[in-house]
Amino acid sequence: MSGGGVLDTSLIAAVLAEPGRVAGLDAAAWSVLIGQARNAEMLGQLHARLSCAAALHFAPQAARRHLDLAWQLSMRHREAVRWEVLHIARALRKLDVPVVLLKGAAYALADYPAAEGRVFNDVDIMVPHAAITTVEYALLDAGWIPQIVNDYDQRYYRRWMHEIPPLEHKSRGTVLDVHHTIVPPTSGVVPDANVLLERAQPLNGLESDRLGMFRVLAPEDMVLHSAAHLFFNEFHKGLRDLYDLHRLLTHFGDVPAFWTVLRRRACETGLEQPLNDALQHCARVFHTAVPEVELAQVVRARSWRGVGALRDWMLRRALLPDHPSCATSSVRFARWMAFVRSHWLRMPPGLLAVHLLNKAFRSEA
Repeated sequence: MSGGGVLDTSLIAAVLAEPGRVAGLDAAAWSVLIGQARNAEMLGQLHARLSCAAALHFAPQAARRHLDLAWQLSMRHREAVRWEVLHIARALRKLDVPVVLLKGAAYALADYPAAEGRVFNDVDIMVPHAAITTVEYALLDAGWIPQIVNDYDQRYYRRWMHEIPPLEHKSRGTVLDVHHTIVPPTSGVVPDANVLLERAQPLNGLESDRLGMFRVLAPEDMVLHSAAHLFFNEFHKGLRDLYDLHRLLTHFGDVPAFWTVLRRRACETGLEQPLNDALQHCARVFHTAVPEVELAQVVRARSWRGVGALRDWMLRRALLPDHPSCATSSVRFARWMAFVRSHWLRMPPGLLAVHLLNKAFRSEA
C-alpha cells in the first residue's frame, strides 16, 4: 500500500508476488486476503502460490478450508474443460480446418503454469474466417445454440466483432466462443489471423491423440492475445488476467530468444501498446522478471507525459480487485474511465455512438 489512503496494490497481489508475507498476517488480514482472492476469482491461484512457497501452513483453519476447496474445484474444472474440448473435437473433426484453443482452455490443455488453480467460464477457440460458418453449423448440429438471438446483437457480432455470438450447449450448459481473430477489427488493430494460425503449435504431452486436431498460439502470440484481451477490455477480472500474463511471461521468458520474438511480433501485429502495458504492470505488481532492455523500451514508448500519467493512474486502480477494501472513490472513477476507454478502443466514434444509443433504448424498453 502507498501512503495517503491511496492503494498502489492489493493484499492478494502483494501475497502472490511475495508469499512469505502471509507469515505476519492476523485474522482480519486473512479475511481481507480471502475476500479479495474470491472476488478476483483467484482463490485457486492463491492456493497454488502458497503451496509452491511452502506457506500454506500459515493459513488459519477457516482460510485453509476456502483455499483447499478452491484448489479441488479448479482440478475438477480442468477435467471438465478437457471433457468439453473432446466434445468440440467430435463436432469438428470431419471439417479438416485448423482449430486453435485460446486463453484458459489453452493454458489447461497445454499444461502451462498459468492453468494452476485457474477457473474460467467458457471455452474459446479460433478458426479461419473462411471456415467460421461451416464450423458454426457443425456446432449447431452437435447441440450448441446461440446465447444471443436479437437481430441487432447478431449483426453486431457478425459484422464488427472478432467472434460470432456465444454458443451454449443445450444439455451441458457450457459456453463456447468461436473467434476468427484475436481483437475486434473495429479497433483498428488487425493482426494477420492467417499468420497466427500458421504459427500455432500442437499440444504436447497428451495421453491420447483424440485432441491432436487442436493447436495453441505460439508463445509470443499467446502473450500478445492475453495482453490485448486485458488492456482492450473493462478490467472486470483485470488482476486475474494480469496474473495470467505474469505466469506466461515467467514460463516462456526462460528462453532468451522469446523476448526478441515477442517484441518483433508486437510490432508486426500492432499490439505494442498492450504489450508495453503488460510488461509495465506485471513488473510493478508481481515483480515479473522482465529484461531491462524491454522495460527501457516501455519507458521510451510512453505517450506525452500528461496523458501517460493519467493512463497510469487509471490502470493502477482499475487493476485492483473488486472488493470493499479497495472501493475508494478514485477506484470507482478509474473503473468508469476503463469502461469508457474499452469501448473507445474497440469501436470508431460513429459506430460507438450508434451502439450505445441502441443499448440505451433497449434497456429502457
